Amino acid sequence: MELFWEHGAMFVKELQELYPDPKPHVNTLSTMVRILESNSFLGHKAYGNTYQYYPAVSRTDYGKSRLSGIITSCFDDSYMSAVSSFVREEKISVEELKALVEQIEKGRL
Repeated sequence: MELFWEHGAMFVKELQELYPDPKPHVNTLSTMVRILESNSFLGHKAYGNTYQYYPAVSRTDYGKSRLSGIITSCFDDSYMSAVSSFVREEKISVEELKALVEQIEKGRL
């Protein structure tokens, strides 16, 4: 997705050229692009029998969707479990969590 946001609409061959050597096979990229399109992250415009793909969502919306999927698959659809995990693993401190709650209570989020 990053390459599409950075470079805009492109064909799979153009996408392949943006990768360093050894470049992924065109079929591999085609599969990845079709999966992103089936999830409504990419759209396409047909040119004969080939497609030019373009981002159909913003970075922000994509991030929200991915986060939601991770919460569902890894944390049994519980945001509380995810946040608890971050605290346990010291990815967020209790003080930061308290500051976040304070911001929420003041309506700053």
